[in-house]
Amino acid sequence: MPIKQSLLLEKSASYKEQLNENLRKFAEMGTTKKAFLCHSHQDADMVKGLIVLLLEYGIELYVDWKDQTMPPSPNKITAQKNQDKIKSCNLFLYLATHNSSNSRWCPWEIGYADSNARKIYIIPTENYNGTYGNEYLDLYSLIDLSLSNTKIGLAKFGIGGTNGEWLSSENI
Repeated sequence: MPIKQSLLLEKSASYKEQLNENLRKFAEMGTTKKAFLCHSHQDADMVKGLIVLLLEYGIELYVDWKDQTMPPSPNKITAQKNQDKIKSCNLFLYLATHNSSNSRWCPWEIGYADSNARKIYIIPTENYNGTYGNEYLDLYSLIDLSLSNTKIGLAKFGIGGTNGEWLSSENI
């Protein structure tokens, strides 16, 4: 089931406290994976919630607007820096929202990641209007909210929602 945008917004409320605590915990364990996050800047609050949520699973997100070396306005340097980050990260995650569906940058970034054989996962979200994503996103695996009789949490699924397993930094 898609991740509720309200959950991400709720998680963003504890962004600063949880971020430092989780980063310290995983740095000690040495188990974080680095992921480039493709998203719309209009979804900044949801991104903060996703940062907190994924750190609980040992996944650290690179978010371009948090990068002090980025130019103040998007340009050619922005594109080059994003290309370098996409190449250097273990994963490429696409936060599927209404805003990312309308973004000029998101299709370019996922196209670049796809041509460089990155591990790509779509993170579908849902609000009161429905679930978001363009048709081409169906080509990729998913990270989604899942539940069983004994557990609720994030799981990863293959293309088409197949072969689900609970998410951890070791299996992604």
